Amino acid sequence: MTLQAHWSATMMKQLPIAALAVVLAGFGHEAGAQESQTLPFKVTEIAKFNEPWAMTFLPDGRLLVSEKKGALKVYKIGGTAADVSGVPAVAYEGQGGFGDVVLHPKFAQNNWVYLSYAEPGKGTTKGAAVARATLKLNQNGGSLENLKVIWRQVPKVEGAGHFGHRIAFDREGYLWITSGERQKFDPAQDMKSNLGKIVRLNDDGSVPKDNPFADKGDVTAQIWSLGHRNPLGIAFDAQGRVWNHEMGPKGGDELNLVKKGANYGYPTVSEGDHYSGKVIPDHEERPEFEEPVVKWEPVISPAGFVIYSGREFPDWKGDGFIGGLSAQSLIRVEFDGEKAKEAARYPMGARIREVEQGPDGALWILEDEREGQGGRLLKLTAK
Repeated sequence: MTLQAHWSATMMKQLPIAALAVVLAGFGHEAGAQESQTLPFKVTEIAKFNEPWAMTFLPDGRLLVSEKKGALKVYKIGGTAADVSGVPAVAYEGQGGFGDVVLHPKFAQNNWVYLSYAEPGKGTTKGAAVARATLKLNQNGGSLENLKVIWRQVPKVEGAGHFGHRIAFDREGYLWITSGERQKFDPAQDMKSNLGKIVRLNDDGSVPKDNPFADKGDVTAQIWSLGHRNPLGIAFDAQGRVWNHEMGPKGGDELNLVKKGANYGYPTVSEGDHYSGKVIPDHEERPEFEEPVVKWEPVISPAGFVIYSGREFPDWKGDGFIGGLSAQSLIRVEFDGEKAKEAARYPMGARIREVEQGPDGALWILEDEREGQGGRLLKLTAK
């Protein structure tokens, strides 16, 4: 099921005819969204990339941008983009390909960069992987050296969906990985698999001793939480709490407060239903499972996530920003301790794949690929 189908399966049945006509004209704004006709920020087009998926800023202000087919670009703002060699082979199919790119918290000392990608397996199987490498930069681009895979989805399976593979470091230096259930449903509840889980590791891929299932060994020890579907965003608030968002099935996208050892219920419970039409019980029917803090129905198809801490938008400090693929919007979320709510939705006229905060406090977003026309890098600044 494509992301566009994820949107249309729920939207088309719920919008009145007049509203549906408006949506089809612009393809993307959900009914009931808190939208503004005048955006509260200035939007500047900076560059364009081929199927961009993720980005991260280097200490010198340049950007690393991953392109889904398997390219890593280093881009000087206002200048040109150059290739970084040494990227591992990726399984480019469906939702699979090159994924996230993040720096080690002590990058200035060790030059370590972490990459996620869909890795080919035996036959036609594939699975997400995370690798660590030393980034060597030069005037012509750069290279990845001493690349080593430190984590893999277990098992590799057929299909090309729900890899997840967003990666992030917390303030204590632990590495977090979101692992999708690969459209296989049941692995999200299988403790002998790391599919459908959020994983917490040391920076070398080893397991922290205080993980909730650390004494179980093997892949079970990696697991921090379970019962996730297609998690495409993870971020940490100022208090160190872990938040993730994920796509529901036919309806029911979620924002979760990620708790140690907690089970978020998929596929036993969900705020949406199966695409076949089979009903999935809601979370409230099974209180033993953690309920989402925010639920989206109609869906937004969330991708990319940052909790803002800059100076460019002082009124938004501590708010979350989520890219909406089917929503074609930037969604702002307000947090209140362990509670959260959607505060605003800013229509961008394109599917938003990635959101980052720049060194100067500006918000930077990557559009998803537009039918072979590339995806734009946009800078958002205060008016």
